[in-house]
Amino acid sequence: MVKVSVILTTYNSGPSLQRTLNSILKQEGINEQFELELIVVDDCSTDNTHVLLKENNIDYIRTGKNSGGPNKGRNMGLHASTGDFICIADHDDEWLPHKISSLLAYTAVAPIITSGYTLIDNTTGKQIKRIKADPASAGYISYGLNATFLTNLAKSGKGQNTYLGSILYQSALKHVLFEEHFGVVDFDWGLRLFHNQSSLEVCSSLYNRYVNGDNLSLNASYRAMDFYFTLFTLDHYFSSYPAHYKQAYKKTHGSRARFYYMTGDMKKARFYFQRAERNWKTIFYYLTTFVGASFIKKRFNIFG
Repeated sequence: MVKVSVILTTYNSGPSLQRTLNSILKQEGINEQFELELIVVDDCSTDNTHVLLKENNIDYIRTGKNSGGPNKGRNMGLHASTGDFICIADHDDEWLPHKISSLLAYTAVAPIITSGYTLIDNTTGKQIKRIKADPASAGYISYGLNATFLTNLAKSGKGQNTYLGSILYQSALKHVLFEEHFGVVDFDWGLRLFHNQSSLEVCSSLYNRYVNGDNLSLNASYRAMDFYFTLFTLDHYFSSYPAHYKQAYKKTHGSRARFYYMTGDMKKARFYFQRAERNWKTIFYYLTTFVGASFIKKRFNIFG
């Protein structure tokens, strides 16, 4: 029987933790199709997270001191894992009962399996399903060697769903660790995981990802870390993949421009729009930095 290691990082997770634990511990097929190894790493929570873990008879690892993000805990979980396959969960994810079994069904085909998911806004209740259409009606889409790596490197927004919570992968790749300098960025991890690998996506939503209206899109600190570390990461691939690097460089600057557009710093927005992709959206946003931005921001999803 194969073992699946689930790494769950927590920090002040009281409001959502029980729902997350229930969805993991009640997975269909435990001890019949697979053995479950749940590794919880807490980043020095100050709420009732520890109480909930003890009430559920769950031993957990502590980071020692707050690291400011989930990446240190994820790496500690990876080092501690002993499973044949690995999944990584956030403390407010909710897995559908058949998530693990659905992903395990394809592990003989590729070393990395992902799925679609449902995005749920806690503030509005709005739900968005992010599922790739299956052109062959097979229930899944196969991606050849390096295919997903290249689409992710170019930040194309197309191809496989690779949001962290959707991934199940072979333990042979557990040496791919997360950056700990900022502690919250995973763009580089995804590239290194998919580099020189084939993969497969199950064309259905297998978990719910909950977000708040005040998520990281407009968090100045996070956006700065994401921007600079993305450029640092891209630099490693400049020589080997120049065309993909160029596209990603422009998209990264476009994202930075839209952040400043949303926060009202139009001088910086124009600076970064000038270094972004040249398309009608960029031109439109650039022009409205002079007049009309307030109207546009109220009626359009600028980060969409």
